[in-house]
Order: sequence, then structure tokens, then C-alpha cells
Amino acid sequence: MNCLGCLIEKEEPGYCKKCLNDLFDGMNISHVLPFNPPAKDDSGVYTDLTKKLSISGVQIKYSMRLEGEKLVFTEAGGHYILKPIPVGQFKFLGEAPANEHLTMQIARQFFKISIPPNATILFNDGSPAYLVRRFDIRRDGSKIQQEDFAQIAQVTEETHGKNYKYDLSYEEIAGLIRKHISMHQVEMEKFFRLVLFNYAFSNGDAHVRNFSAMRSEAGDYVLTPAYDLLCTKLHSPGENDMALSLCKDRFSDSYMQVGFYTQNDFIEFGKLIGLRDSRALKIIDAFRTESPEVLKFIDKSFLGKDIKDQYKNHYVDRVTRFRSK
Repeated sequence: MNCLGCLIEKEEPGYCKKCLNDLFDGMNISHVLPFNPPAKDDSGVYTDLTKKLSISGVQIKYSMRLEGEKLVFTEAGGHYILKPIPVGQFKFLGEAPANEHLTMQIARQFFKISIPPNATILFNDGSPAYLVRRFDIRRDGSKIQQEDFAQIAQVTEETHGKNYKYDLSYEEIAGLIRKHISMHQVEMEKFFRLVLFNYAFSNGDAHVRNFSAMRSEAGDYVLTPAYDLLCTKLHSPGENDMALSLCKDRFSDSYMQVGFYTQNDFIEFGKLIGLRDSRALKIIDAFRTESPEVLKFIDKSFLGKDIKDQYKNHYVDRVTRFRSK
């Protein structure tokens, strides 16, 4: 069996010591919650707790905190976000917790992308949920100042309509990074890598609110750890390849010819946002080759077998696109 956090093999079900430390400060928290998921609960435990903070319009999230050695719901001061299986008209929603957990772990373990501690956790009936530790709450409970790039750009539903989250381009987000983050040369590489990752793993909902900046302990601003990473293509096969356009007002000749982004587009995007050619090419190179280790890691995940195959196929297709010219 595999750790429900990092997916390394272990003898007993639950979390390895490192994941217990990262997630729960070393406390031996159970990987099974003592209640059923919302769809099967009749105890009233979820009453007044539901708060729709959607990634795709269907995800319900719950705030949790530790009370002794137990996770409990809380309306304030939560250190964790719990995402049960969502409801809606999208495909394979029962696989969503495993999808997000796998994609987040791939980002950290294979592509050097900072993420908050996260894991799969089970309800009393054995059904899965995704659990993530909040990065904007200190261990003493104080809040870290954070703003997503819709807030930074002052783009809202009132000013730009219901699709405001999709109105900017990745080029415009890069411009905001350059304007508001003093160490933007370092943070721009992180942003570039994350845009590449979202494309490589078919995350078609990486909109402007899924990128944020936070105040560091030194008092300046940096990009937050990545969040809401998942292969949305599994659930919405007909969606766009990316939530936002790479560039504000143009597509490359390469894109116009083949109808999708290739390595040439990302090379040009890297130049556009101010990366040195050598650095952009080095980052792109990690996404141009199909990784046997990533494919094996997908097999270790908690996705169903057929869904694992689909996840792999989407990944291999994107690798092929990166190599196109």
C-alpha cells in the first residue's frame, strides 16, 4: 500500500512519518474521518458549513482544524481545506480527489513546483476526499497577507462580468508580477514553470484567481505555493487547452498553423515575459520528454485503472505537442 500523502510504499495504511510531520506537525492523525461524506450524511454535521469556493463551479470546500488528535470542522481559524467528491454534470467526478492529489504531488516531486502539504483522506464509508493544509495561515493561527491576481488587477464580476476570471492572459499576469513583486526575476521563473506544468498536465482551469502573491516573512511579496492543480481534461474533455491565452492579443504563426501551443510558443512566451533564453529553454526541456518515472507514479495513485490510462494519455499527448514545431 502507498502513503496517502506522498505515495511512497509503506506497510500500514495511512501517512508516512514525513507526511504526518508536514501535514499535522508530527501528530498521528488518522487517515479515516469519523463521519460520512456530505451525500451520505444524515447527522447534520455539515449544516451551515457549506461554502462554495469553486474551481470549476462544482467544488464544495470545508474548513477544518486540529482538535487534539482529530480533524474537526470549523467556521473560523481553519488550518485545512477538505474537498469531498464534487457534484455536477462533469465526467468521473468520483475521481476528482485522487486527480488533484496526484497532480499536486507530480508538480512537487518531479517539476520542482512548491505546493502546500496535501493528501488523500477517507470518510467513514471509505470514499475519498482531498485534504490540503492552508499556506496562508501560520501555525499560531495568524493570517498571512495574500491576494490573487484578480484582486491585484482589480478585476471583478461587477466590473468585467461573470467570466472575469478568464479575461486576462498569462502575459498580463506576468506584467503584474513584474510590477508588484520586487524579486520578479526569481518569481517569473516560478510562474513560467507553473504555466508550462498546467499545459503539460491538461489543467484547463488555471484562471487568474489560481495565481496569488503573499507577503513573505521579510516583508516583500512572492508567489504563493501552487494550488488547485488537476487534470481537468478528465472531467471536461471538450474544454480549452488552457484557461487563458499565453499572450494578450496575438497567437504565433506556429499556433495558427497547428491549432495548439508548441515549444516555439513557450520559447517566445519566455522571451516576452523577460526570461533569458537559456533559462527558458532549460525549464521547457523538462516538459519535452515523456518521463517513465511520471508514468510509474501515476500507477501508484488512487485513480481507477481506466482513469489512470486516460491521465497518462493526456500527459503523453501534451509531451508530443511540446516537441512539435
